[in-house]
Order: sequence, then structure tokens, then C-alpha cells
Amino acid sequence: MDGPSGSGKSSVSRGAARALGLRYLDTGAMYRAMTWWMLQQGVDLTDPAAVAARCGEPAIVSGTDPDGPAIHVDGVDVAGPIRESDVTGAVSAVAAVPEVRARLVALQREIIGAGDIVVEGRDIGSVVWPDAAVKIYLTASPEARARRRSAEVAGSTVEAQQEAMARRDTLDSTRKTDPLSMAAGAIELDTTALTLDEVIAEVLRLVKERT
Repeated sequence: MDGPSGSGKSSVSRGAARALGLRYLDTGAMYRAMTWWMLQQGVDLTDPAAVAARCGEPAIVSGTDPDGPAIHVDGVDVAGPIRESDVTGAVSAVAAVPEVRARLVALQREIIGAGDIVVEGRDIGSVVWPDAAVKIYLTASPEARARRRSAEVAGSTVEAQQEAMARRDTLDSTRKTDPLSMAAGAIELDTTALTLDEVIAEVLRLVKERT
């Protein structure tokens, strides 16, 4: 399950995993965890070489329970801290570093290889697991995406979220390593006018159809 921020990846992926009785992996949380660690260590995130030099240090462990996917860095539960604004504002820069992506993609493939799973991210179908049985690319209008995200972030506005998402989209889609794109063979699903239950139902239909 790939797509930009606010397209519904997390909610849809977790809902589909529950319905199918499968494991679930949020790859974005792994990049956020790496970013959180870099900030804690005082690494200059504007210096890709500095980020690359230290990205092999933190032990990042991601859970696969769709009802409560845990994420730990060096044994510390960071599920809450990685959603803070400082991490959100810096994660695209960290995720663009090739060495970071190489390390986390290897971890993601190890988790995926352990058995059937629903995985969400930005390069799953194109890079991490191109042989996935079902590849879905979620989209939504910029307004819908911003409205959803502003409802999740206290004190935020739709306008501010739309501006932030536009910047994130540009960074994610233009980075040199593994840019955000719709994978070959992926099914595009526009969630703008659909409820969460409707999107999950369509995903389940596609899974049944293709497997």
C-alpha cells in the first residue's frame, strides 16, 4: 500500500490487516524512528554525509500487530515521540539519504519475508517488495488529505497542513533515491469521496480477486 501523506494508508492498511488476519508494517514509522534518533543525537540533518555516517547505529525494532504496532529504538518505545512536529518536519530529509534507505529497506524485507503481511509506505510496490501479490496506490485530493491530517493534529489548520503536505510531496517525489511513485502493476484507488469502511472493503475485494 503506497501513497502520499493523508491518503489513508495507515487506517486502510491496519483495517485490511485485521480483516485478513495478517501482520501489518508501517515503514514510515521506521523512517520516523531513525529521524527521532538523529535528533536526539544532535546530528546535523542538513548534512547527508553526517546522517549516512551514523544511520547504522540505532537498533530499530518494528512490531507487526495491526491493533498496536510498536516501534522501539535501542529498547525505547518511541511510538508517541516519532509523531511530534520536529520529527514530522525532518523525516523527508533523513529518508532521502541513500544509506538510510538501504538500511531500512533491508530491515523491511526481513520482516516481510517472515510471512503474509500488509505493508504501507511510499516505495513498497516499486522498491521494497515489487513481487507483492497485490499492490495498491492510494490517492486523495490535496484538500481531503489536508482536512484529514488537520483533524489528527491539535491546533493545526487545513491550510497549514496543505502547505506542509505540498512540501513533503515535492521532497518525496523528487528525491534521487526511491522516489514516491506508483509501482508497475499497482491499482490506483482514489479515497477522496469514500469512507474508511468503503476503502477497506474495496481493498479486500481486490485482494480476493487477485489472490
